[in-house]
Amino acid sequence: MAMLQNFSSFHQSMKITPFKIHMIFTCCVKPRKHYYHSFQISSKYTQKLVLEFDPKIPIEEATTPPSSWYTDSCFYTYELNRVFFKGWQSVGYTEQIKEPRQYFTGRLGNFEYVVCRDDGGKIHAFHNVCRHRASPLASASGKNSCFVCPYHGWTYGLDGALQKATRITGIKNFRVNDMGLIPVRVAVWGPFILLNFENGVLPEEEADIDLVGNEWLGNSSQILTDGGVDSSLSFLCRREYTVECNWKVYCDNYLDGGYHVPYVHKSYASVLKLDSYSTTILEKVSIQRCDAEKDQEFDRLGSKPALYAFVYPNFMISRYGPWMDTNLVLPQGPRKCLVIVDYFLDSSHKGDESFIAQSLEDSETVQIEDMKLCEAVQRGLESPAYCSGRYVPQVEKAVHHFHSLLYESLSK
Repeated sequence: MAMLQNFSSFHQSMKITPFKIHMIFTCCVKPRKHYYHSFQISSKYTQKLVLEFDPKIPIEEATTPPSSWYTDSCFYTYELNRVFFKGWQSVGYTEQIKEPRQYFTGRLGNFEYVVCRDDGGKIHAFHNVCRHRASPLASASGKNSCFVCPYHGWTYGLDGALQKATRITGIKNFRVNDMGLIPVRVAVWGPFILLNFENGVLPEEEADIDLVGNEWLGNSSQILTDGGVDSSLSFLCRREYTVECNWKVYCDNYLDGGYHVPYVHKSYASVLKLDSYSTTILEKVSIQRCDAEKDQEFDRLGSKPALYAFVYPNFMISRYGPWMDTNLVLPQGPRKCLVIVDYFLDSSHKGDESFIAQSLEDSETVQIEDMKLCEAVQRGLESPAYCSGRYVPQVEKAVHHFHSLLYESLSK
C-alpha cells in the first residue's frame, strides 16, 4: 500500500460501497539466489525420498515407505503442497453454518480460512487474512453480519467485498475491487463442507455437486449414500485430540483391516466378528466392513455391518447402528497431528441420554487406545533401527492403497 501523504487525515475514515470481487492479483517476488539454490536441493532431496517407495511392486513383495516419510521436516513441507493444497478437502459440516451469518474458521498447513453463509443462504469461503496487514479476521466460530479486522478495523461483507477501510484519505492507486478477501472454492457433499485451495479458481464459479462428488469420492459416492452416509443424521458433539505422531501414522492405523483391533481394543473386539472384516478399494476411497456380534448387552453397533470409509488423504467416516462419526486428521508438523472427531446420531435416539453417554464413553476409550499406540509407533519410526516394513496382504490392502495414492500425489 502506498504511504499516506496527509497525516491529518488519520482522523477520518472512508466508507466504501461494496463491490463484487472480479479478479485476484498475486505478488511475485524473485527469490534470492541462495534461497533458490537451497530450494532446489530440498526439492531434489524430497523427490529422492518419494522414489524410495514403489507402488508398482505387488503388495506381497512390497516394502512400506521409509520412515523419513513420517519424520523428515522437508518431506512434510513438500507433502503439504502436493497432497493437501490440491483437490477437495473436508473441513466441516453444514450444521456449523445452518443459519445465515454463521461462520467457522480453520487452518490447514499455513492456510487460514473462514467459511460462512450470507443473508441469502449462499455459502462462501475465503482466506482468513485481512488484505491490509494480514491479520486474521475471524476466530473459532460465531454469527456476524460482516468481518471486522481486529487490527485496524477494515470491514468485509460476507461475500468477501471490502466495505470499509479506516483512515485512508490521501491514499493513491487504491482500487476497491482488488482489495476484497481472497476466495476459496467451496462445495457441499451430503453433510460435509469441502474446500479446494488450488489457484486459478474464479470467485463466481459454482461447484457442480456431481462433479465434486466424483472428484472427491469417485465411484464410492453412491456406495456411501446407500450405506447411510447422508444428511439425515443430526450433529451431536465434537471432540478434539492432539496426537504426537505424523498424520499418516494415524491414517495407517485406521486402514489396517482390523489387524490391530484384538491386540489394542480388547473390549471393542469382543463385540465384533473380526473374521467378517472385508476391504473394498476404489479410486480415492477404501471401505472396510465388519459385522457385529449378536445379542450384545449394549448394542451401539446395530444389526447391519459397520462401514468404515477412508477418503484420501485424511478423512474417515464410520457408520454403524444409529451413529456416524468422522475423523479429520490435520497435520500439525512432522511429528504432530490434530484429530477432530464429530459425532452424528439418528433423531430416534436423541432423547436416550444413557445410550448416548455409554456410546461416547466407549468411543473415547477406543480413541485413547489408538492415540497411545500411534504415539508409540512414532517413537519407533524415529529409531535408527527401523527404515521400512512389510505389508500383510490379507488385511493391509487399504494401507498399501493409501501409500500408493500418496506416491501419485507426491510424484506429480
